[in-house]
Amino acid sequence: MNWQCLSFEQLTGAQLYAVLSARQQVFVLEQQCLYPDMDGLDQDAHHLLGWSDDTPTAQLCAYLRVLAPGVKFAEASLGRVLTTAAGRGTGAGRALLRRGIAEAQALYPEARLRIGAQQYLEAFYASFGFVTVSAPYDEDGIAHIDMLR
Repeated sequence: MNWQCLSFEQLTGAQLYAVLSARQQVFVLEQQCLYPDMDGLDQDAHHLLGWSDDTPTAQLCAYLRVLAPGVKFAEASLGRVLTTAAGRGTGAGRALLRRGIAEAQALYPEARLRIGAQQYLEAFYASFGFVTVSAPYDEDGIAHIDMLR
């Protein structure tokens, strides 16, 4: 897998299109969740993209965004975490989380890391050292929990 971590300004039009397309496919269509994906936070984020390879026909397989402390939460945060159909079953999700945590630590070494996780993925995130710090809550029709690392 070929990884890139880019600020919003560094994203090409094609990369941004791939990200927004993947987010729409996973969060809106597959999860049948109507919500405002473009929430005004992308411009302040670093975007971690995992491509199937480094050829011109590479497919986006994994994605997340890293937000600085104070942008969404008091802590740094990971969000919009996804693997596409092309990345599922390949270990891309675990690789994405490892890289996302490393990127957040490199960008914000003194900050703790918070995620608003879909509750059914609690054990997955716990395996990376995240601890549940909230009761379940509804976000766009899906049960979520806050987790801290």
